[in-house]
Amino acid sequence: HGGVKNAITQAAVECDRASWALITDLKQRGMLDDTLVIWGGEFGRTPMGQGDGRDHHINAFSIFLAGGGIKGGTTYGNTDELGYKSVENVVSVHDLHATMLHLFGIDHERFTVKFQGLDAKLSGVEPARVVMDILA
Repeated sequence: HGGVKNAITQAAVECDRASWALITDLKQRGMLDDTLVIWGGEFGRTPMGQGDGRDHHINAFSIFLAGGGIKGGTTYGNTDELGYKSVENVVSVHDLHATMLHLFGIDHERFTVKFQGLDAKLSGVEPARVVMDILA
């Protein structure tokens, strides 16, 4: 929440190196095609700050996917110029879950669990779609 300007470079180096090492190791061992790597957070960050920190928001966030049937080198979606709101190729959390389930061989529309007397989909109660454009 604070000290972002001084700490972001080191934090990025640590995260980037660890992510690179994991993906490289999985690829070298022939395991990347069968392993879905998901890296993200629970909310987005705006470029605006609170002192020496950055604001939280729920309207847009980035997530990194690799392996497991994901098309490599793909960037999908865009935010407005402030990074505040998703404006192009918007993917909801429900869409992400439907896509992950698809990669695991599960049809999110058909696979349900009983919850409080209802058949609940694993992708939630909101409409969801598999994001085909990011699949290999």
